Amino acid sequence: MTGMLPFAAALERLLAGVGPLPAETMPIDQCAGRVLAEPVLARLTQPPFAAAAMDGYAIRWADLHQPWRVVGESAAGHGWPGTLGGGEAVRIFTGAPLPAGADTIVVQEEVTRDGDIARLSGEGPSSIGAHIRKSGQDFSAGDTLIAAGTRLSPPHLGLAAAAGHGALPVVRRPRVTLMATGDELVLPGVLPGPGQIVSSNPAMLAPLLRWAGADVEDPGLIPDRADALAAALENSDADLILTIGGASVGDHDLVVPVLRQLGAELDFWKIALKPGKPLLAGRLGGRRVLGLPGNPVSAFVTALLFAVPLVARLAGRPHDLPVQQIPLATPLPANGPRRDHLRARRVDGKAEAFARQDSALLGLLAGADLLIIREPHAPAAAAGEMVSCIALDMFHSVF
Repeated sequence: MTGMLPFAAALERLLAGVGPLPAETMPIDQCAGRVLAEPVLARLTQPPFAAAAMDGYAIRWADLHQPWRVVGESAAGHGWPGTLGGGEAVRIFTGAPLPAGADTIVVQEEVTRDGDIARLSGEGPSSIGAHIRKSGQDFSAGDTLIAAGTRLSPPHLGLAAAAGHGALPVVRRPRVTLMATGDELVLPGVLPGPGQIVSSNPAMLAPLLRWAGADVEDPGLIPDRADALAAALENSDADLILTIGGASVGDHDLVVPVLRQLGAELDFWKIALKPGKPLLAGRLGGRRVLGLPGNPVSAFVTALLFAVPLVARLAGRPHDLPVQQIPLATPLPANGPRRDHLRARRVDGKAEAFARQDSALLGLLAGADLLIIREPHAPAAAAGEMVSCIALDMFHSVF
């Protein structure tokens, strides 16, 4: 355990001093999911005029129980220009401006009409002002409509558009460069040769990072050559460089020596975590660097626990992963000195850890609904005991 940083301390150090990136102004149709950098104030009043909420007839309340002479029509975008007099009515349609002089709308189902003469045939409205949307009923010019820090949903965008905004100031998306390293790797869709394997990690991690709010760039596979890795690192203008593989201590693990050669400041390397001990964090100039293990499950777990919170905080979003308390379906043995994350599935509302937990088994990761968190030196847990879990199925509906 010498030199291994506890999980909580590593995450705290990684996120220390990290805040949202600067704002950029984007067209409103590109702002869904983005975080608002400044409050949205209404530039307009909504509705801008008193308008009909129902199809019917605009009248004066005082004339409710007498026949009316229909003197005109008001439709959306084509209001009636006159002023309503005693005993008069204007045929009106939903969304149309209320004529001057009118103060009530009688719905069309309660009116009988004979030529230009109309009269009440039902119970009629219960009070003056019925079926009228008053000017400013939704909001008035100058009102604060959406607070800074809000993650913008489609209704937020509709509200901002109605208030007169065609663009909004939002936190810039973090730029992330994914760098998979290794001579043994081939791209997905390419048949591996002798001693080669498919590079599956970028396909798995890129959508995870986009879910957290990032724009992701993948420059392709980086061979196990110091000059190639150094060039890729120096050419990236990302806010976060995420290397995959090559961060351990083997003769071909080049990430640490190349970063040191380039003058990077390494904060920590190796954490008390399963899976994912060889995790590296540091800075290269103004760019943050995270070095993930190459084993697929280790890469996923470390990206979920460290890269996702970091990206979320840079994007201005909440960065805490939701943790649920779920009863165990089967007992678990005592844990060792590293915080563990057991792949598991839901069985009748309970968490059942898979028997095999090898960090190279992508098939089990793909079939997992949960990660069961086992803190360092956690005692044995009996069936039915509550355990902390990260729900992986929260990602299923967002891609």
